[in-house]
Amino acid sequence: MATGDGERRIHGLAIGQAAGKIKLVFRAVVELLERSRIGSAVLAAIRATTHSFGRVLHQLWLEVTGFMFLAIAAIGAMAGVREYGKYQSGHATGPGRLALAVCFTVSFAWFGVSSFWRVWRKAKRENCP
Repeated sequence: MATGDGERRIHGLAIGQAAGKIKLVFRAVVELLERSRIGSAVLAAIRATTHSFGRVLHQLWLEVTGFMFLAIAAIGAMAGVREYGKYQSGHATGPGRLALAVCFTVSFAWFGVSSFWRVWRKAKRENCP
């Protein structure tokens, strides 16, 4: 065993122990705050704010990934058009590359559309009483 491996293990153990201690301190502070009216109101405000930010960040994540998948699908579609032109002119060795471009484009388009669909479905679910 190299010294670097042991040092990494010890360092990882120290980080894990520190995280455990931070978690215990955080729980103690939360319990202390929950005992007072102002503290419980502050905690409720923090929870509501983090929940709202988390929801918005998740929606943004889905929209950005959906856009990226659709952009990659557009690149695949352009490659498919180029391969189709080669295939029609007889310069292609076979339809394999064209089929690959079509499958690539369809799969990435599906990933992009389904990502936006999830955003729409979640928004619809949250707006319905």
